[in-house]
Amino acid sequence: MSTTVSPPTTDTSKVSALLRLIRWDRPIGSLLLLWPVLWGLWIAAEGLPDTDLLIIFCVGTVLMRSAGCIINDLADRNFDGSVTRTRTRPLVTGDVTVPEALAFFFVLCLLAFGLVLMTNLMTVLLSIPALLLASSYPLMKRYTHLPQVVLGLAFSWSIPMAFAAQRAELPSALWLLFTGNLLWTVVYDTKYAMVDRADDLEIGVKSTAILFGESDRSLIAVLQVLCLTALALAGRQFNLQWPFYLSLLVAAGLFGYHLYLIRHRDEAACFRAFKHNSWVGFSIFLGIAASYALPA
Repeated sequence: MSTTVSPPTTDTSKVSALLRLIRWDRPIGSLLLLWPVLWGLWIAAEGLPDTDLLIIFCVGTVLMRSAGCIINDLADRNFDGSVTRTRTRPLVTGDVTVPEALAFFFVLCLLAFGLVLMTNLMTVLLSIPALLLASSYPLMKRYTHLPQVVLGLAFSWSIPMAFAAQRAELPSALWLLFTGNLLWTVVYDTKYAMVDRADDLEIGVKSTAILFGESDRSLIAVLQVLCLTALALAGRQFNLQWPFYLSLLVAAGLFGYHLYLIRHRDEAACFRAFKHNSWVGFSIFLGIAASYALPA
């Protein structure tokens, strides 16, 4: 008598669902969070930063962006099913349960905190408000039309953390860089919110896109100008050279292109403009890196 033993099978559906939960297939969020990290590290080090810090901050960026996606989806799980763009998210479809998402969130936060512990006390202390800002952002959409400002604060907090880790000090000029990135975040996340504006109005979720109304494109343009102004002032304070200012001109051109894309408020075009902002961050980083690569 013979028996047939079935080969062991590996269920990859759960892993796939968890990867979708953290937007592994959509790296734009990590890139938008990474660029200000690199700005801060390069300026703090006045050139190439310490290798260990570069690795810590890059890996930490991916971990915290992933954790942010989870806490966002947990907060929005009762609303996402009513929004066209988000109705297939794993917590909505049931591919990931709430306990599984919470466990994954805490694991990612612990890993990120372990990386922070490899820096210094000032950076560790600054990581506490960073976590609070990242965790509170999803809830702000219930109470204020300015959740994009909270997201900007969260995405910009890596800049003082980078200075703390590299220099163990927080020069006042870094807050100009911080402000420039905050304004930039409000700019691109408003475009992102324009994609969901109709659904958000129906379910009662707030955003700058709703607050700005018919003035959205004009106010985005104003914020773009203020962003570039803050960055230019930061460059002056940190004695950056001409490549940085050239990069701001490139960024200005990209901003103009984004305004062209959203001119009709078409949802697909607004989403395209949002994603294209990664080139803004990349251009400014190249300007900073090239500035320090020039002979003194």
